[in-house]
Amino acid sequence: MEVAPWVWWATITITTAVLLVDVLIIGRRPHEPSMAEVSRHLAVYIGAAVLFGLGVFFFAGGQYGAEFFAGWLTEYSLSVDNLFIFIIILNKFAVPRQYQQTALMIGIVLALVMRGIFIAVGAAAIEQFSWIFYLFGAFLVYTAVKLAQEGSKDEDDFEENRLIRWVEKRFPATKEYDRAKLFVNQNGKRLITPMFIVVLALGTTDLLFALDSIPAIYGLTQEPYLVLTANVFALMGLRQLYFLIGGLLQRLVYLSYGLAFLLGFIGVKLFLHALHENELPFINGGEHVSWAPEIPIWLSLLVIVGTLTVTTVASLVSAGGLTEEEQDVRTGPRRDWDSDDNGDNTGE
Repeated sequence: MEVAPWVWWATITITTAVLLVDVLIIGRRPHEPSMAEVSRHLAVYIGAAVLFGLGVFFFAGGQYGAEFFAGWLTEYSLSVDNLFIFIIILNKFAVPRQYQQTALMIGIVLALVMRGIFIAVGAAAIEQFSWIFYLFGAFLVYTAVKLAQEGSKDEDDFEENRLIRWVEKRFPATKEYDRAKLFVNQNGKRLITPMFIVVLALGTTDLLFALDSIPAIYGLTQEPYLVLTANVFALMGLRQLYFLIGGLLQRLVYLSYGLAFLLGFIGVKLFLHALHENELPFINGGEHVSWAPEIPIWLSLLVIVGTLTVTTVASLVSAGGLTEEEQDVRTGPRRDWDSDDNGDNTGE
C-alpha cells in the first residue's frame, strides 16, 4: 500500500487539530456531558471511521479496506475493555463528574502518543526482523490464556503501581481537587493535585494496553498507516462512549472471554504468517513453511464481527448481568483524599 507523505502529514495534522479543539473546549468549560451531546459526537466519530474505511476500499482496494475495518473493530473492542479500568480508576480516586471529561481526554492523548511510538517501533522491527511475528504471536496467545483464566477478575480492582506510589510519597500534594488543574501554588509551594495522580494512573494503564493492542493489529495488517488510523479512530470516541454506556459496560460480563478468543485467534494467525516469512535457521532450515495455511483477512473480519456480536448478546441476555452490589464491588472502593491513611502529602 503506497501512502504519499502528504497523506501522512494530513492525517497527523487533522488528528492533532481535532484533539486541540476538543481539549480547548473541555478546558474552557469542564462539565458532565449530556446524552445528546455524547451521542452526537460519538456518531460523528463512528461515521468518520466508516467513511474512511470505505475510502480505503475505493482508493486502495478491498484487501486494505477489510484490513482497516478488522483492525478498527479489534482496537475498538480492546478500547472498550479499557473503559472498565477507566471506570475503576475514576471511581477509586473519586474524580468529580464534571472533571472526568478532562481526565479522560488527557488519558486519550497520552494513549495516542504512546501508541504512535509503539507503531513506529513495531513497523521498524517488522521491516528488519520477520521473526518478530513469532514473538508477537506467542505474546498474544499468552495474553489470551491469561485473560481467559482470569475472566473479569483482572478488572475487579485497581492496584496503584510503583510509579504512582512513588509519586504520592515523594511529591507534595493537595488533598482536594482544584477544578481540573494538575498543579497548584499554595503558600509559595508548587503542589500536585489528585488530578495529576489520576492522569498518571490513566497514562500507565494506557501503556500496558498498548502492549496488547499493537501486536494484535499487526496480526491483521502490516500497513503502518492503517495501524495508525485504526488506533486513532478507535480512541477518538472513547470519551463519549464512557459517558454514553458507562453503566452498560458493567453488564458486558463476557467481554473478557471474547477478547481472549480474539487475541488467541490473532496470535495463531501471526504464528502462521511467521512460518510463511520464516528466516530462522532452526525452523525448516530457514525456509518458509509452505504447508502452513494463511488465514485470509475476510475470515479474520468475519471472526471478529461474529465474536463481538456473540459476546455482547450473550452478556446482555445472561441472568440479569450484574446486580448493583456486584457493580459496586467491580468498580472498587472510592479513594478518600481526606482520610488519615492517605496523609497530608506535603513533602515534609
